[in-house]
Amino acid sequence: MTTLQQIVPGAAVPARHTGLRRASRALRPARTLPGALVALTLATGLGATAAEIVSGLLGHPLGWVPVNDLVELAGKTTWPETSTAAVAAVGAGTAMLLLAIVPGQSRLVPVETSDPRIVIGITRSGLRRTLRAAAQKVSGVDRARVRLRRRTIEVTVRTGTESSGTMLRQVGVAVGDRLAGVGTLGTGEVVVRLRRKGA
Repeated sequence: MTTLQQIVPGAAVPARHTGLRRASRALRPARTLPGALVALTLATGLGATAAEIVSGLLGHPLGWVPVNDLVELAGKTTWPETSTAAVAAVGAGTAMLLLAIVPGQSRLVPVETSDPRIVIGITRSGLRRTLRAAAQKVSGVDRARVRLRRRTIEVTVRTGTESSGTMLRQVGVAVGDRLAGVGTLGTGEVVVRLRRKGA
């Protein structure tokens, strides 16, 4: 099996930086479930501790949190005995901060709109199916596979031994036209690979 590869510069949709930034922010995963779980856990634990301390100061301890036992244990424990737990707590805190700060990967690809107040996205699987269908309409293409990379769209087509390298340009133009029709933002260059059997 031989492989031909060509980067088709004409098939890339130019990035509209302002619309892309706005759409990427709007379509970014909200991380609501991890944030809600952490907030609920901290609020429950700290609220129970605060209620226990206030009720203990008033002379009527609730008995929810063993504050006196914890204070006594802290007075007897030395740093080498707690270093592993402290490192684990710092690691967990750092992981939670990174989870909150670093944006997750959106499952939607932003689409250009005429109204700047409207943000629309197409699913990555839907875009792959659309581009695969466009590539398979080219004469001589048996099968096509599309991968969405960070800066490129990789299209691999399988064809018979009689096909020539000109099919690369035809597939690139077909995929580029479909991208332009959909109006996706920031999808980058189209890389076309042609695989022929028996060569």
